[in-house]
Amino acid sequence: MLQEIKIAGCATYSSQGEKLAALKPINFIFGSNGAGKTTISRVINDPSAYASCALTWEKSQALVSRVYNSDFVSRNFAQQLPGIFTLGEAAGDTLDEIDDAKSGVKALEDDIARLNGTLGPAEASSGKRGELRTLRTQLEGDCWKIKGKHDPHFKDAFTGVRNSQAKFCEKVLAELADNTAELVDLGELKRKATTLFEEGLDRHTVVPHIDATDLLAIEALPVLAKKVVGKEDVDVATLIRRLGNSDWVKQGLPYLGHGSQCPFCQQEVEIELAARLNAYFDETYLNDMAAIAAALETYEAVGETILKQLKEIVAVDNRHLDSELLCADIDRLAARIELNKRRLEAKKREPSSPMTLEPLAELVEPIITRVVAANASIAAHNALVDNIATERRTLIGQVWKYLLEENSQTIKKYLTDKEALDKAVQGLTAAIKTKEHQLTAAKTQLRELEKKITSVQPTVSAINALLASFGFLGFKLRTAGERDHLYEIVRDSGDDAAATLSEGEKGFVCFLYFYHLLRGSVSESDVTSDRIVVFDDPVSSLDSDVLFIVSTLIKRVLKEASEGNGQIKQVFLLTHNIYFHKEVSFDPSRGTECRANETFWIIRKVEGASKIVGYKYNPIKTSYELLWAEVRAANRSNMAIQNTLRRIIEYYFKILGNVDTDDIVGKFEGKDQQLCASLFSWVNDGSHSAHDDLYVSVENSMVDRYLNVFRRIFEKTGHCGHYNMMMGDEGPIDLTPNVVGVAGLVAAASNN
Repeated sequence: MLQEIKIAGCATYSSQGEKLAALKPINFIFGSNGAGKTTISRVINDPSAYASCALTWEKSQALVSRVYNSDFVSRNFAQQLPGIFTLGEAAGDTLDEIDDAKSGVKALEDDIARLNGTLGPAEASSGKRGELRTLRTQLEGDCWKIKGKHDPHFKDAFTGVRNSQAKFCEKVLAELADNTAELVDLGELKRKATTLFEEGLDRHTVVPHIDATDLLAIEALPVLAKKVVGKEDVDVATLIRRLGNSDWVKQGLPYLGHGSQCPFCQQEVEIELAARLNAYFDETYLNDMAAIAAALETYEAVGETILKQLKEIVAVDNRHLDSELLCADIDRLAARIELNKRRLEAKKREPSSPMTLEPLAELVEPIITRVVAANASIAAHNALVDNIATERRTLIGQVWKYLLEENSQTIKKYLTDKEALDKAVQGLTAAIKTKEHQLTAAKTQLRELEKKITSVQPTVSAINALLASFGFLGFKLRTAGERDHLYEIVRDSGDDAAATLSEGEKGFVCFLYFYHLLRGSVSESDVTSDRIVVFDDPVSSLDSDVLFIVSTLIKRVLKEASEGNGQIKQVFLLTHNIYFHKEVSFDPSRGTECRANETFWIIRKVEGASKIVGYKYNPIKTSYELLWAEVRAANRSNMAIQNTLRRIIEYYFKILGNVDTDDIVGKFEGKDQQLCASLFSWVNDGSHSAHDDLYVSVENSMVDRYLNVFRRIFEKTGHCGHYNMMMGDEGPIDLTPNVVGVAGLVAAASNN
């Protein structure tokens, strides 16, 4: 039997969904067309097609579902219907064998359910699996207490598992399996931890090597000490050498080619003077100048790189270096590099002047010495750290060994209890598997027995008998097809009748077919299985006489489910028809609340989404009672209240009482008389006039006036007793405005 139905993420149901819980053998569900009833029937019929929905079965045993809805009618009403196999007449011993086989299947199913209950579901919420989870949870709590006790001293040993009970417990069990460390006294462990877990014992990065080779090489360049002058065998060389103005001439030479005057003395010069001067500054001169320029460029670039590298070393604040002394060395080196750069620049300007650079070696060597010493210290530190890493690993293993020994009794008890539960789970799993094999064999045996005596003919005879008894004499069913496993609808003449039946006749035939399918099967086997039944609006398109017949047949099904001694274990009845709902749900023994074997539900649409509400009583009354319920409801609809009041007045005073409405209007004065007259003016238009669907939006204050006049109509006509009775202490029906409005329910009753 179904215990719960969840409908979510399909049709008009939200992704959060709605639930029908605590279901009973009989379940009445009322809702207007389009509210979401058929979706429920479809989910029950084929839950695999609705991944976001869920069915919860009692003891996790799913029963066969028989669902009558519009899909069933469309699928089965054709020229030929699948034959329904039912048990026919046979020898008593064969029937006894079927009963015994069915009892055996039921016993095996009960055994499997019992074993599964003892084992517990996969998520370990109960049973032996639940006990395993509880046992593990208890161990995690005990291990967490161990962690809390020793964490102040050994937190480094617990790295990676300090923030999770589950992970810490897993670590304990892993150490139990693999730990081979020596058992050491707790005091000794704490002493070692103080040393080995000291902060700052990580490996250090070596200091980069300082390479000043390129700078030192520039100091020895011959071109720096050389007087760089022009060619000696040119006729102007003697004059330039005597005057010693080679650099001055070189700087002015580019200006000589711009005119006939000397750029130096502004006198007229010979035309060949420029050529003789250019010859003086030959290729050797140019190469020396290029060497001087390259030396300056290299000195600037390498010097800048070395100084930048040294500043980065100082910025690291390496404890293996004396930063203060190193900074002083760097400052002296930087000053010397700057001095040499200026000298190189001067040499480039005046290449004929010999020049020497201040030596850097005496300043670079102390810095290199400091770096080498620092790296030696770092190497020693890293060697120590590498050894400490080994020592730490040893200590961590010893810490866990101590914890295992200290808590050996707790761990031993857990392992003992777990072993017993594991054996129980294994035993139950094996027993379930054996029972499932036995169940498969038992079901096979039952199907073979059913095949011996099943037949489709009894169903034909039973349906034809019902059709004849209810006055449907123009057509009947007969068997057709191979081995008579199909039904067809024919006239007495034998002609096909399916295409000429009325909608009411089609609906009635389909229902009778479904009614007999409840106790049969479209195959030769599975005839005697237990099942649940869903009726979704089974009286659509039926006239009142057939509606009564269908109601009577459904009551038989409800009675079987209620008594619980037949194949039908549970029934769901969904409808929008008030009369039909009241007819099938009528139970003279029911009190103010529903009986223990039934539930009542209403499906509504709220802002386009289907909502399901359960009731402890039958919430569906007569149309007249529903009108009064709308008046009593605290959340009544202002839009429909005038029409609701008009319907009550029409039914009570005009249809039942035949009262002169003008006399009633005359009992009021002023504004109240106008309001009263407006109510009766609608009544005088007739219940099926244009005003029947007239809704006028009014404010709350106006609604209060209408309600006041409505009450006083009953007072002034001497019908206070009826008013007080209908507005009495009985709890209001929760009719959400624009969801299942009174007008909609009344219309549903009128249409059916």
